[in-house]
Amino acid sequence: MAALEIVLITGMSGSGKSVALHALEDAGYYCVDNLPPELLTPFVALKRPNGAPKVAIAMDVRSATSLPLVPLQLQQLKVQGVAVQSLFLDASTDTLVRRFSETRRLHPLSRTDASDQHRALVDAIELERELLGDMREQSHVLDTSMIRSSQLRGYVKSLIAAPVNQLTLVFQSFAFKRGVPLDADYVFDVRMLPNPHYEAGLRELTGQDEAVASYLKTHSEVDDMFRDIEQFLNHWLQALVRDHRSYVTVAIGCTGGQHRSVYLVEALTAAFSQHWPTLKRHRELDAG
Repeated sequence: MAALEIVLITGMSGSGKSVALHALEDAGYYCVDNLPPELLTPFVALKRPNGAPKVAIAMDVRSATSLPLVPLQLQQLKVQGVAVQSLFLDASTDTLVRRFSETRRLHPLSRTDASDQHRALVDAIELERELLGDMREQSHVLDTSMIRSSQLRGYVKSLIAAPVNQLTLVFQSFAFKRGVPLDADYVFDVRMLPNPHYEAGLRELTGQDEAVASYLKTHSEVDDMFRDIEQFLNHWLQALVRDHRSYVTVAIGCTGGQHRSVYLVEALTAAFSQHWPTLKRHRELDAG
């Protein structure tokens, strides 16, 4: 019988947990939404002999009082040979407010008797952040603020395909003008590098195009930036492994998230994929 695989999805209300769960269902997982933490261990015991080798479970703030039970339960499951991945979906407060306003849904922690409903919603979101803080710290975080549902589905599927018992490097390009990703463990600002945007014939291209890559390779400071990031990661990766990290997200940002950051993400992915499991994302390009 194949070893049981569990993906636990938690996160902020309105951050896309249902989208992530549907992506896992498409990937062949048996999915359960809003499972009370008290039932996690009995549920796994029920599923193990019944031939459902891949299970995805969503938990949210409605179970906040018992969520502190989950980390110990997950550790016990790992000792029993269960492959466990924890994903936490997050988004900026402004994004969550907008999503709740558009859908007219009521936040599970909202006070319906409040005179200022906007303030009540913001207060509910901040309370939720506090209640879920420990779960966020112990999970791989996915920032859904600036990505579409199709991007989120793709990101979730790529994450669950990564090796469970090895540290996976996630390289992500982004545009500073659209905000720094909330899920980044390390952020490198490359806006001081020569910008292909101002070169004739390169403006409409991206860092994935050979013409842009060739242009950037002619500038020594671009290579210096690549080597500095490479050296930094090589120095600290083993320490991150010893800290039992499953994923490390390295975000590279430039002004528009189109040329310099994309080129460096491509170059770093090529270099580190020789020795580490790696994933790459281009937040702005993937949204096109």
